[in-house]
Amino acid sequence: MFRKYLAEQCQARKNDAKRFLSIGAGNCDLEIGIGAQLRDIGYADFVIDCLDLNPAMLERGRVVAAKEGVAGHLNFVLADFNEWNPRHDYDAVIANQSLHHVFKLEDLLARIRSSLKPHGSFVVSDMIGRNGHQRWPEALEIVRQFWRKLPPSYRFNRQLHRYEELYENWDCVGEGFEGIRSQDILPLLLEYFHFQLFAGFANVIDPFIDRAFGYNFDPEKDWDRSFIDRVHQRDQEEIVSGRIGPTHMLAVLGNDRGVPTLFHEPLTPAFCLRKASGVAGAAQVSEDAYEWGAWPHPAQSELEIACERLKEAKVRITEQNERMLQLRQELEARTAWALQLKQSLEEQTASVVERTAWALRLEDDLKERTAWSVQLKRELEEQTALAHQRTDWAQQLNRELEEQTALALERTGWALQLNTELEERTARTLQLNREIEDRRAREEQLSKQLDRLSWAQALDQRFHRPLGSGFRMAVWVRDWIRHYL
Repeated sequence: MFRKYLAEQCQARKNDAKRFLSIGAGNCDLEIGIGAQLRDIGYADFVIDCLDLNPAMLERGRVVAAKEGVAGHLNFVLADFNEWNPRHDYDAVIANQSLHHVFKLEDLLARIRSSLKPHGSFVVSDMIGRNGHQRWPEALEIVRQFWRKLPPSYRFNRQLHRYEELYENWDCVGEGFEGIRSQDILPLLLEYFHFQLFAGFANVIDPFIDRAFGYNFDPEKDWDRSFIDRVHQRDQEEIVSGRIGPTHMLAVLGNDRGVPTLFHEPLTPAFCLRKASGVAGAAQVSEDAYEWGAWPHPAQSELEIACERLKEAKVRITEQNERMLQLRQELEARTAWALQLKQSLEEQTASVVERTAWALRLEDDLKERTAWSVQLKRELEEQTALAHQRTDWAQQLNRELEEQTALALERTGWALQLNTELEERTARTLQLNREIEDRRAREEQLSKQLDRLSWAQALDQRFHRPLGSGFRMAVWVRDWIRHYL
């Protein structure tokens, strides 16, 4: 059923990625099987969110999913479905025998409804009878009528290893939240969703085929099959008449109220609600717990079987009692050890208190030193900032020094060049000076000669005798030298 409706969603949205949710997935056996089936018929673009509270069970599911090659299609969500909030919108949500464990049922159903996509499916298999998987009084009376017809050996509880002469209407709520709000599931589903498919079944038959007493029946024996058939027929008649309601349900729900509901007449969801006005009184039990002629087996053999099972149960109970005594001794030993540990712990606690006071003093000292450290840190940061500034200034000075050094080197080269030129000019000046001295000496010589010539000219003028051209040349040379030197 789950695979069918998830495959329908895959087909309807074949061009889109599909996301499904499983409430209370446990070991994920169902989800792994569905994932493999959808993959095998050609659907690949889908993910099933497996929601459960138990990490160990989810881890087992993860390992098996990897072995089956569907790990890519399963997402393992660790959460309590009483507090879970959806992170996605879902094409379909499945709940396989999980809703009867939910305490905050209204909250969970509201979240499922809000996260379900338009035309999405909510596929459910669950128990909708009385809380704790008990029988309502009107059904309990019928169960006990058939219970009187059971041979003694068929009244042995295989789970609890005990003989139950009278059927006990056991409340299972205290064991794993079994049926914590079973009787509210159907009314709330009618309130929150629209039923597209509903199949309600079974009530009185449950105790005779469940894990406690079902194994007492042999399907190969005529009387066993006949008895179960009679119980089932009566069960069906009472359900169809409306005198009792079904305790099991298979259903497909959604948000689209225009879709007609598929059901078996007259068992609509509303019809299967328990009618308080038609409830019978307390179940009437015959004073005789047995209807001795109801089975063909000799009473002696039935009693022998019952006694044998009781002996086996007694052996198991004895073993369990011995184990309990052993556990009690271990408990006493551990209690003594715990008391000793407690005393040691109290001594250590006193030491811890003393150390705590010391630690508090250290903490105060640490706070003071921390404040001092913070102050030092601020000062260090200021000094660091100042050092950065000075470093920048030093780097600037270094750059300027390098520039001045380069300029000095350039000027030194220029000075060396000038010095070379100066030396050259000095040498030239010295040479010119020597030449000047030589010319002065020559000038003096020529001057003396000119003086002589002047004297001779004077004599010439005196004696009226002209001087030659050599004298005039000597005078011109003297004047040129005086002019330029």
